[in-house]
Order: sequence, then structure tokens, then C-alpha cells
Amino acid sequence: MKNIWTNGCFDVLHVGHIRLLKYAKSFGSKLVVGIDSDDRTRELKGSERPFNSQDDRKEFLLSVSYVDDVIIYNTDDELSLSIKNSYADFIVVGEEYRNKNVVGSEHVQVIYFPRIDGYSTTRILNHH
Repeated sequence: MKNIWTNGCFDVLHVGHIRLLKYAKSFGSKLVVGIDSDDRTRELKGSERPFNSQDDRKEFLLSVSYVDDVIIYNTDDELSLSIKNSYADFIVVGEEYRNKNVVGSEHVQVIYFPRIDGYSTTRILNHH
């Protein structure tokens, strides 16, 4: 039984997110998803974000069959501690994080998800 962790904003769910979650779940029996709090999302993405509240994003993710639990975090330190406390065996992140610092990599091995071109929350929101 392996525990898997992935995290992100997950502001507007799209096919790229679903494929990431499916890929992550393929490595274990339990998938925990960390999401940026509303305040952290504003810091990272700008004052117009998030489009969906953290509570709504959590509920959306919990409705996806691959997801077993969702944790909301505010800081890198909270993220790192949440990963450690989840007893994750692996962290799955997008390949755009290769050769970058991945929070939590001090606790567990990182697996990189191949990016799916054409899917981006920012791109979706900018087209509407």
C-alpha cells in the first residue's frame, strides 16, 4: 500500500488535472491532494484568483474518483509538514518542476508527470 501526494492550486479543473490525478493514483492505493489556500493562490496568481474558493476546489477534487483526501495549506512550511504527515511514499509533480526545488522532496521521492500541452487554468480563464 503506497501513499501518493500531489499538490497545486486546482483552481479550474481541466483534463490536464484529471490526467495528472489518474497518473499519480497509478503509483499507489491512496492519493492525497494538497491545494493552495485562497490567500496563497492570490499571492501566487494575482488578485483575480482564485476563481473558485478553497472549499469549492476541495469539494471538486474529492468528487474525483482518484482522490482520497484533500489538504489545504498556506505556506511552504505547512506544505512540507503536510507531505510528511501524510506518510507519502512519492510526490507527483509536473515535469516543469524538474531541476527546481520541489517542496517535500526532502521527505520522499519525486515522480514527474509529463506535461499535456494545451491545458492550463490561466489559458482557460484568459479565453473567457
